Amino acid sequence: MRGVVFDGKRIEVVDDLAVRDPGPGEVQVAVSAAGLCHSDLSVVDGTIPFPVPVVLGHEGAGVVAAVGDGVTHVSPGDHVALSTLANCGACAECDRGRPTMCRQAIGRPGQPFTRDGRPVYQFASNSAFAERTVVKAVQAVRIPQDIPMPSAALIGCGVLTGAGAVLNRAKVDRGDTVVVIGTGGIGLNVIQGARIAGALRIVAVDSNPAKEAMARRFGATDFLTSTEGVRDILPTGADHVFECVGRVELVRQAIDLLDRHGQAVLLGVPSAGAEASFLVSSMYLDKAILGCRYGSSRPQRDIPLYAELYREGRLLLDELVTETYPVEDFEKAAADAEAGRVARGVLTF
Repeated sequence: MRGVVFDGKRIEVVDDLAVRDPGPGEVQVAVSAAGLCHSDLSVVDGTIPFPVPVVLGHEGAGVVAAVGDGVTHVSPGDHVALSTLANCGACAECDRGRPTMCRQAIGRPGQPFTRDGRPVYQFASNSAFAERTVVKAVQAVRIPQDIPMPSAALIGCGVLTGAGAVLNRAKVDRGDTVVVIGTGGIGLNVIQGARIAGALRIVAVDSNPAKEAMARRFGATDFLTSTEGVRDILPTGADHVFECVGRVELVRQAIDLLDRHGQAVLLGVPSAGAEASFLVSSMYLDKAILGCRYGSSRPQRDIPLYAELYREGRLLLDELVTETYPVEDFEKAAADAEAGRVARGVLTF
């Protein structure tokens, strides 16, 4: 079968990939569509260290092909969106409703794939850039069959991460003020999450002025090409600032833009050893810096919620899919993503 494999030096679309059958508590999914997220490209450029060879992709949707023993919540033929959380469901963190903190779901890459008889790693417990993948049952979340697969695919990362950061981690409230630095796939979902939460002012910041129309479509009330003008709009600062790019100088700017009791939420991914600085004295008015993994999401709860918001017209998904590419055109999809020509490019099988 076809898949996108990174061997440590180059990316290749191969047709000789194999995936094993699902074991107990697992689901095999025939992937229909998969969004190309910058995290996939971050594996290639070394920003995210990961063992190789690896099948890339982590934002997908498809049809259940087979289920292992003990799986009852989905059946062959069901449409599912895939999460990256292979959480155990039995530890203290899972029991508290914090699956993103489950230690079984962090840093334990499996090898369900083979190529030429040799094992190949799975990225983010998912590897959606393959015609078929095997995931833990908890990662396959049933969705209505009337949601287009390219749109459904984006729920599994971009929406869970961006909207989840607003609704679950920051808990933006009605009337709050929000600044979003970076309006790519994650930033746009932060914007629409803030709109859904009832934020009064949503200031989008992106160095590319061509992104203004899309940002406003998703709910931005203002658009700037740098953070310099934020104080003209919000003189006392913002209640919430989301950094969605992953640059340390923007992390500092996010912190500096906070109002009293404000919080900066870090979503962008810089290199593993990156360090950011801030004025300690600026934090004493109850300000906070929040890390956020995967939108602090609970996928089995959140994915159906977002699916219903989409069906009601309150969550935008179709508009995020700027371009679809057959998997053979991965190179073009990656180039478009790197150049910022698309909000989200989606690979199809």
